[in-house]
Amino acid sequence: MDNNNNNNNNQIQNANQNENENEMKNLEKKVTKNLIKNYSNLLNGNSFKDFSIFVEKEPNTFEIKVHKSILSSRSPFFNEFLRDRDQINKIFLKQFNKREMESILSYIYYGNISFENQENLIQLLEISIYFKLNLLKEIIQKKISNSINYSNFFQFLFQNRNLKSNEIEIKCFELINQNFSQIQNNENLFNLTKEEIIKFIQFKQEKKEIFQFDFFQFLNNWIEKRIKSLKLRKYKHKMNAKKRLFHSFFSLFDKDSISKQDFDKLKQFEIFLPNYFLVDIQNKVIQDNQKEIENKEKEIEEKLKKEIEEKWKQIEEKNKEIEEKLKRS
Repeated sequence: MDNNNNNNNNQIQNANQNENENEMKNLEKKVTKNLIKNYSNLLNGNSFKDFSIFVEKEPNTFEIKVHKSILSSRSPFFNEFLRDRDQINKIFLKQFNKREMESILSYIYYGNISFENQENLIQLLEISIYFKLNLLKEIIQKKISNSINYSNFFQFLFQNRNLKSNEIEIKCFELINQNFSQIQNNENLFNLTKEEIIKFIQFKQEKKEIFQFDFFQFLNNWIEKRIKSLKLRKYKHKMNAKKRLFHSFFSLFDKDSISKQDFDKLKQFEIFLPNYFLVDIQNKVIQDNQKEIENKEKEIEEKLKKEIEEKWKQIEEKNKEIEEKLKRS
């Protein structure tokens, strides 16, 4: 009876505790909601504003009035700018437009931001980097990464050139890698910079993925286009330039990153490849061939051993039959 009473008391206490916890959570949510509302009113109202941000170029310059204390506490950029500048009450940021600046200010004031479209995402990422809003930068990078797909990865890769977001770049490289055989003649692929191709090579090797011959064909075509754009007149100069570019790429390759079936095909680029790379390839082919021979020999040896064991088994069974017949006779 006492045990039942204790259990009932425990259940009542647990229920009361859960109820109290839920009430506290609701109160915390209400406090947060009120705080957001208060800061929103502060941004949208005119009270106590002591600083002006001017955006867009003349004659369309637009003034946004804000609070120094909030800017300096929420943005490292404004904190550095306003420190030791007590008398300054304005800043000109003509590279940003009104909509972008208002979006960033809504985040600075009360942690809310509007994501309108893909183009807007890139612009907001650029602004978050400019104002050193690292948490917002991470949020936008993740949102952009989730927005990248087969139809837009070139667009995001090229837009990312100034921002240099590693997360965006890797996501684009993943899609290039997955679809390489379908896009190897896509003009956008030939618009990759030398630095981007180097990063893509490093990306593949970090993932321990084998390079197929279609990549080397693309590399050759990319180099041909690059040499053509240099407008070198002499054949010798063209060949030397092509050789230098080939060397700069192939110095990055680990021989194990190239598929065995593509080693022989690379001989068509032989005059452009570094000597050490050709030696590595030849040694790799010799090693692979030797390994293949050893595996074949082992396979034959195992097969013969199995056949001999089978024969001996048959002989033993035959002898056993003969002994049984002799006993019966």
